[in-house]
Amino acid sequence: MTPTAGPIHRPWLPLTRMRAGCVVIIRQLTATPDVNQRLRELGFVEEQRVKVITLQNNLLCQVCNARLGLSAKLAETILVEPAGPTPPARLAA
Repeated sequence: MTPTAGPIHRPWLPLTRMRAGCVVIIRQLTATPDVNQRLRELGFVEEQRVKVITLQNNLLCQVCNARLGLSAKLAETILVEPAGPTPPARLAA
């Protein structure tokens, strides 16, 4: 009997590693409990789909039909995975 391959596991990445225009699924919040609670109040909950709008000085994203800006430091605490085949942004060499 041939073993069957299970689902491909993609590692979760910080929200800052995604490209503009990418839709992602929030998997885990890793900030302090107080900050995590505030993020959840804003709509950044596990399993929520978020669209990355821009990645300039701050990260602008669309969540729950609202556009919200996050600092890069805060966006680093939001672990996500792409909702589709869009790959994460490449690291600067």
